[in-house]
Amino acid sequence: MSNNIIEIFKTITAIPRCSGTHQPFINYMKEISKQFGYLCLVDETNNILCKKENSTAQLAFQSHYDIVCLSDNCVPQIVQDGDILSAKDSTLGSDNGIGCSYMIALMSEGYDGEFLFTSDEEIGLIGANNLALPLNASYMLNLDSEEEGEICIGCAGGVDIFGTNSNKKIIPNTDNLDLYEITIGKLQGGHSGVDIDKNIPNGIKLIVKTIKECKGKLLDINGGERINSIPVNVKAIIATNKTPQASHENMIINKIDTKSEHLNIYDDKIIDFIYNFQNGVRTKNQELSVVQTSINLAIIKTGIDEIKIELSGRSMDNEDLKNLKDETIKMLKDYNFEVSTNGKYPAWKPDINEFTSKVLEIYKEFNPKASLEAIHAGLECAIFKDKYPFIKVASIGPTINFPHSRKEQVSIKSVENVYKIVKKITEDLK
Repeated sequence: MSNNIIEIFKTITAIPRCSGTHQPFINYMKEISKQFGYLCLVDETNNILCKKENSTAQLAFQSHYDIVCLSDNCVPQIVQDGDILSAKDSTLGSDNGIGCSYMIALMSEGYDGEFLFTSDEEIGLIGANNLALPLNASYMLNLDSEEEGEICIGCAGGVDIFGTNSNKKIIPNTDNLDLYEITIGKLQGGHSGVDIDKNIPNGIKLIVKTIKECKGKLLDINGGERINSIPVNVKAIIATNKTPQASHENMIINKIDTKSEHLNIYDDKIIDFIYNFQNGVRTKNQELSVVQTSINLAIIKTGIDEIKIELSGRSMDNEDLKNLKDETIKMLKDYNFEVSTNGKYPAWKPDINEFTSKVLEIYKEFNPKASLEAIHAGLECAIFKDKYPFIKVASIGPTINFPHSRKEQVSIKSVENVYKIVKKITEDLK
């Protein structure tokens, strides 16, 4: 087997690895573990740990093996254009397939490390949260960062908040209100963590601004794509006697010709909540020059008898995260929503120690501009720090552009540069 990273990456990209699909990759790892002389342990949530039988490893390597699929059972078809790898009409899965490839390459060279491949990171850090495998190493190198030259030593914690409002009534249309369909799409979109400070418009907030300003009554609204994305596509049906005005150039407003004698309308407080809600960045962390606390209204859906909304809050500090959660729950309840929360993961508080300093020193041999950074997104490292308080963690990776989208791409040169650094770290920590 070639220990060329790109060849390994092409091999594992052909193995189905959408979140929720485990067995094909587990079978592959069992087979190559045997070939390279490693034990291959699998726990109940499909995490995989490969290690030598009498391992004395100081260093654990960690990547998640699932990829974001925009269509069911997608297996990316890699397109190579010079230095750039992308995929034909799908995500590439370089997040975190490149990290897995680094680990497999090290295994092919017989390195005594603990190699942890976690499951279902992209749908809620499920594998990491339920990890039941024995890690003994003192240091962990996570390979899920996406910016060459940056060594990540801290990340935001997060919580998902869900609100349901079932206040709905049928009223006679005595005011002779007109019906309108309002849609918005083709917005930029982006990751609700790392992109939250880029002034990317939120489709749900824009549509609600238009509805509020024409005193619209809400009949139906649906929008947003994923709980960790800034919403792009939204559509609403409203009743009003004041012509709605577009709040963005991508907004389309169409009058519906039929007149209704009765209107099935939802609680005005739904519109009021969204209109008044402070979406986006709440506070900045000057010391780390990163967003400290933020919240994104990601999804809104009309069901049979209720409207549901989904929000994603993040903070670099666990106390701040708790305050953000409590304040949002209170506000939702004040606006007639029933509330639940889920998907909470802790912040990984930035920690400079002998391991992070060593990683920086080695990185600078290859890239003098290398720096320690913290990011406003969730990494599995936060959970490992929580589970194993004494483990020292750093995260590195090649430059991956537009992850989770059809535009996802990675530079071969960047992948190779970072592998040289990974190898040097492994050699220096033998």
